[in-house]
Amino acid sequence: MALRSKVINLYKTLLYMGRDYPQGYDYFRGKLRKAFDKNRHETDPTQIKKMIVHGNYVIRELQALYMLKKYRTMKKRYYDESPKL
Repeated sequence: MALRSKVINLYKTLLYMGRDYPQGYDYFRGKLRKAFDKNRHETDPTQIKKMIVHGNYVIRELQALYMLKKYRTMKKRYYDESPKL
């Protein structure tokens, strides 16, 4: 039962993080749902734990993507990138 709650928590976290996805929330939600449905019938605890670890990796990658997006936006706002003559 503990793995089930971890999987549900992972799904909720990914859904929450998908709000800012560059291609849109609906796209992200569809892909996420498809990925979770693909592995719906998995019963091996070691495989489930591996998938949870992979899900946490995806969370960190999304955080890095969002931080890079914010950095680039701030750089565009405050630094003029036109060539100096």
